[in-house]
Amino acid sequence: MGKKIIAFVMLVMVLGMQVTTLDAHQIDDISCFEAIISLVSCAPFLTGVGQPAPSTTCCEGAHNLFQKADTTQVRRDICQCLKGASIKFGVNSDKAKQLPQLCNIGLSFSFDPSIDCNTRYTAPGKKQDVRIL
Repeated sequence: MGKKIIAFVMLVMVLGMQVTTLDAHQIDDISCFEAIISLVSCAPFLTGVGQPAPSTTCCEGAHNLFQKADTTQVRRDICQCLKGASIKFGVNSDKAKQLPQLCNIGLSFSFDPSIDCNTRYTAPGKKQDVRIL
């Protein structure tokens, strides 16, 4: 089982590098590749291949990424990056929606790979959806 997870993580990393060569823009202080790498330990949970709940390492990476997303533009860019990656990596949308709650991340909406990144975001510390014009 351990070898399968390691092989899966390596596959995700290789695919992540391919994603970033196609979409290698810098997201202010974090690149798309760095955003994907911060969640690579979530891959077994997000794809439904392994764990029924996200690991501690997964939640730490998600928390770190959420803390770096401190402006509207960074949140939009990370959203677009992860949205594209979730499609390419076969992320289960139900698992993606569960991740913020299971990792105790204060989003006022569930992350859905079909979300419109240009119109919705949640500012850190706010408990309501904010529409961006």
